[in-house]
Amino acid sequence: MHSTLTLMAAGSLRRALIPLQAAFTAQTGIPVSLVFGPAGLLRERIENGERCSLFASANRQHPQTLCDTGRARGLHLFARNTLMLTVRNTPQTTGKTWLELLADTTLRLGTSTPQCDPSGDYTWQLFERIEQSHPGLGHALKQRAIPLVGGRDSLTLPNGVIASRWLIDEGHVDLFIGYAHYAAALANQAEIRCVTIPAPWNICCEYYLTLLDERDAAHSFCRFILGEEGQRCLRDAGFMSPGDEC
Repeated sequence: MHSTLTLMAAGSLRRALIPLQAAFTAQTGIPVSLVFGPAGLLRERIENGERCSLFASANRQHPQTLCDTGRARGLHLFARNTLMLTVRNTPQTTGKTWLELLADTTLRLGTSTPQCDPSGDYTWQLFERIEQSHPGLGHALKQRAIPLVGGRDSLTLPNGVIASRWLIDEGHVDLFIGYAHYAAALANQAEIRCVTIPAPWNICCEYYLTLLDERDAAHSFCRFILGEEGQRCLRDAGFMSPGDEC
């Protein structure tokens, strides 16, 4: 009987990793426990001694830190993503571009939490790019943004919900900046719409995997994630492949 592996992974990977884990266990008989959360906070849990076989982060920084301190070995780029806006459908927002929506100070703008969650870090990078082409707007967005998820004291979301949709439905925000892979799951809904952030403003979000367990089973799971079937699960959930251009 195989002992259980533990994969700590960014919460944005949930819709990809649950079917991926099921396929891996069905093929190999190796059980895997999935632990989801903001990557920065997961890294802190690992540093504090929590057991983990593999760590899948929504950025390079957190797994790189574990490698630099000798807790982990190997960095593998396994997926890419971008950012998008999700907005409440109202007469006020209908027909507005992504930039017009962000510039509308009457809309409550929600984000994830910088430093704790890579989604928040990527969003702040977006604000910095906006500032370069629209002086004053990027700084104003940093001041106006409400980090509601991905932090130590964030709101508790019900299992299985998409943060942007739930926050809008519950009346916490009118507009949310999050990952673009959720677009397919949020399509064709009357209450909200997803708005693309075009290049060159959008941010290329890179997902990295690292090993903290030298057992053959952990290496097998890593190869599965990087291999054809694992990559198909990620694409089915809306992620881009490592070789795709953002």
